[in-house]
Amino acid sequence: MSSENEQIVLYEVRDAVAHLTLNRPEKRNALNEALIAAVKDALRRADEDQKVRAVVLAGAGPDFCAGADLSALQKVSAASVNENLEDARSLMELFTLIRQVRLPVLAAVRGRALAGGCGLAIVCDIVLAARSARFGFTEVKIGFVPAMVMAILRRNVSEKRAFELITLGTEIGPEEAAAFGLVNRVLDDEAFEDKIEVCARKFQNVSRSAVSLSKRLFYQIDAMSFEDALASGADINVIARMTEDCRKGIERFLKKS
Repeated sequence: MSSENEQIVLYEVRDAVAHLTLNRPEKRNALNEALIAAVKDALRRADEDQKVRAVVLAGAGPDFCAGADLSALQKVSAASVNENLEDARSLMELFTLIRQVRLPVLAAVRGRALAGGCGLAIVCDIVLAARSARFGFTEVKIGFVPAMVMAILRRNVSEKRAFELITLGTEIGPEEAAAFGLVNRVLDDEAFEDKIEVCARKFQNVSRSAVSLSKRLFYQIDAMSFEDALASGADINVIARMTEDCRKGIERFLKKS
């Protein structure tokens, strides 16, 4: 990771948890090309560290991420088709990478998570929201389409809820987001940091390889038939049985019996 990327995304490992912090508080951590690239670098760095068991993605300052950077939006209308396609694919690659890394990725959302920032939050494996959090896909208000996030929304909420969110552009609070299925837990702001640590450290108590294989299978079966999903499950079952974690886990279990 370059020194510039290290500044725009802060990276710190504490107690086997890699903390990735979007570090553009003056811009409400808005997404631009540099920030997207830096998050990708940080995710790959965490994934390669065998000591890391979970990743927490957060935003510096009062907001998680307010969507696209204004300067990035200004380029859209003047950019060519190929330039716009390259820009869109860069964000697509980030969303895909979050699902592909072997580690569980937890979004710690405080303040606003809007448009692409909301997509960045809900594509994470677990979403933990402070009571101050606000979620919304506001793209339609400027004639834009929350296109890529639809793939995420349709896997998280009902068809009716998803349509409402993407076409009205309204913001919702954390309790409503949790009721929709976008948020795992709503936490008090005063104890937010401590609660995030507690949640992330729980992954120290389970097998890293088992979590990795579970995550891989979980997202792999999205588009599969029931029979194909079972077959993939059988394959992963065999792989899990051959891991060192499983061998040691069975030995410990048998000793207790």
